[in-house]
Amino acid sequence: MASADSRKKSVVLALCKYLSLDPSVVPAESLDSDIKSLYLKIKEASGHGVDNTDEVLKWVSFAEAFPVANDACFENLKRLNDELSGKSVVLGNGLKPSEADVIVYSVIHSSLVNLSDTNKEKLSHVLRWMDYIQNKQEFVGLFEKILLQKPGFEPPVTKAVGVLEADLKSKTDQSIKNVSKSETEPSKDKNKAEGKATAADKEPNKAKAKPAEKEVAGKENEVSVSLLNIQVGLIRKAWKHPSADSLLVEEIDVGEAKVRQVVSGLAKYFSPDELTNRRVVLITNVKPGKLRDVVSEGLVLCASNEGPTVVEPLIPPEGAKIGERISFTGIDGKPEDVLNPKKKQLEKITPHLFTDDKGVATFKGIPFMTSGGPCTSSIPRATIK
Repeated sequence: MASADSRKKSVVLALCKYLSLDPSVVPAESLDSDIKSLYLKIKEASGHGVDNTDEVLKWVSFAEAFPVANDACFENLKRLNDELSGKSVVLGNGLKPSEADVIVYSVIHSSLVNLSDTNKEKLSHVLRWMDYIQNKQEFVGLFEKILLQKPGFEPPVTKAVGVLEADLKSKTDQSIKNVSKSETEPSKDKNKAEGKATAADKEPNKAKAKPAEKEVAGKENEVSVSLLNIQVGLIRKAWKHPSADSLLVEEIDVGEAKVRQVVSGLAKYFSPDELTNRRVVLITNVKPGKLRDVVSEGLVLCASNEGPTVVEPLIPPEGAKIGERISFTGIDGKPEDVLNPKKKQLEKITPHLFTDDKGVATFKGIPFMTSGGPCTSSIPRATIK
């Protein structure tokens, strides 16, 4: 259990490192001050003004009031967990930590380290955020590193094209051999005469095989993530499905004239209240259909570990606009108006969706990008579907 003074010292050291300042700018006797006074003094020494003053000071107040006793801090950590459920950092744009992140991290670190594993499991968003901050800021020597067990994941590799090419080449070669063999018997003179024809025929056969191989590869490459209309949405309302315990129904705002109704299999992992006012990422050009008699007009994209035992909707960054389309660097194209289920476009794309080792959502390793930065998850190396 950390004392109030040791917490203040941690705040000073972490903020000075964050702002590239020598900790000696804060005299030892200043530790008698409150965290707010220490913060303002360090900011003044850095030569920078205070950005987002009200928001930063709100988090300074949270840190100041955070209980020292371990048995009293869990409820505060649960509130912080709820706050972080829809964003990557406490305060800031996209994935960039702010001074508020550094202050809160410094204050709660010792309490989180001393929590039981059972309680830690209830704070997935806090743990994801703590892991991100400790790796992003590199507080080596200042704090004990929090070790997280992350599920292993290897992105699937599509081998369909290679298998088809090998099969096609094998059949082509066999066909050429059969033609050659059938034309070789009656006489030596005839063999010589037709031998030339057989040799000459091999080249056209090979020439025909190559366009066929290219056509197969071309068809596979046509299935691009650009066919999907993936947008940032905000869940305005959520409730239990009237006839399926495993399903929830959500009304999601994607910047259109009316909200979309979407049915999701999230009842096992979230309550309707936990999803309400949460920002999500969803595919909006799937063909509308009924799930247990309730119409669904989209597909909320979620990350999940093996099992799955943990499932959560992808998190758009704080700066992303409601309704904006997710983009992928280097991949252009117009989405289909409505995906054709018979073409199995979605089934061919989703095996390439996964989070990387930092929890960033990707398609074949290319991040889901918005105007505010990439979309993320607290589950690294997870499948997305």
